[in-house]
Amino acid sequence: MSTLSYSAIISERSLSGRQPTARTAARPKFRVRTLNFWYGDKQALFDVSLEAPDRAVLALIGPSGCGKSTFLRTLNRMNDLIDHTRHAGEVSLDGIDIFSRGVNLVDLRRRVGMVFQKSNPFPKTVFENVVFGPRVAGLTNKARLRETCERCLRGAALWDEVKERLDDSALSLSGGQQQRLCIARALATDPEVLLLDEPASALDPASTARIEDLIFELKLNYTIVIVTHNMQQAARVSDQTAFFFQGRVIEVGPTDQLYTRPREKQTEDYITGRFG
Repeated sequence: MSTLSYSAIISERSLSGRQPTARTAARPKFRVRTLNFWYGDKQALFDVSLEAPDRAVLALIGPSGCGKSTFLRTLNRMNDLIDHTRHAGEVSLDGIDIFSRGVNLVDLRRRVGMVFQKSNPFPKTVFENVVFGPRVAGLTNKARLRETCERCLRGAALWDEVKERLDDSALSLSGGQQQRLCIARALATDPEVLLLDEPASALDPASTARIEDLIFELKLNYTIVIVTHNMQQAARVSDQTAFFFQGRVIEVGPTDQLYTRPREKQTEDYITGRFG
C-alpha cells in the first residue's frame, strides 16, 4: 500500500472523529531506555529506547520475529516466566524501574494488563471470567462483584450482547465476543495500561472493527500498547507507531507522520510492502 493510501486512512480517521489525542505530548506512562534482551545466548532486542504516551495508543509494527511481542511482554515482566532469559537496560512505569528491587510483580501485572493474540477465556461462566481477578484479590461481596462484572463488560462493549448469558460458559461465545471478554477480564483488575498482542488477528472483519472501535473508547482512560501485523489497523487506531526490525527500533513517531512522511527508507519500504 502506498503512502498516499495511508494518507487516505489518516484522513478518514480524522473525519470520523478518530483523531490522535492531545495527550500524546504528555508525560510518558512507560519510558524504555537502551533495553537489551536475551533468550539464552540469543539476543532478541538491541538497545531499544522508546516511550508509551499516557492515555494514548502506541502501535508496534514490523515483520514476524522482529522482537515486537518480546518487547510487549517485557512491559509487565511476562518474560520472567520463561527460563534462561535476561535483560539489560531500564523499563520505567511512572518513573519507577519495573526491574528494581521491591517491585511487586502481582501489583505490576494488575496495573499492566495483557490480552493475547488468541482469546483465552477460562472454562467458567461469563460472569466468573470477568470477576476472576477481583475474587483472587479477595473481593467476596456479591453486589460489588456484580457491579464489577457489568462495569467491565460495558467497558469492553459486550454487556448488551451477554447480559442474559452471564451464567453460560464463556466458551459458548463467538471468537470476537471471547476476545472482548478477555479485555473485560483485564479491565476488572483496574489496570492503568493494556497490552494487546495482535488482539484481532484471528477475527472476522466485523469483530475486528468492534475491537478497533473499543480501542478508541478505552484510550480515554488507559494507556494502550498494541502489536499488530495489520498495517491498516495500526494506521487507524494508533497515535504513535514504532517500527521494529531485527530486534531494533528503526523509527518511532506520530502515526500520521511515520506512515506518510517516514524519515527512514527502511520504514518506507516496510509500510509500502517492499519487504516484510
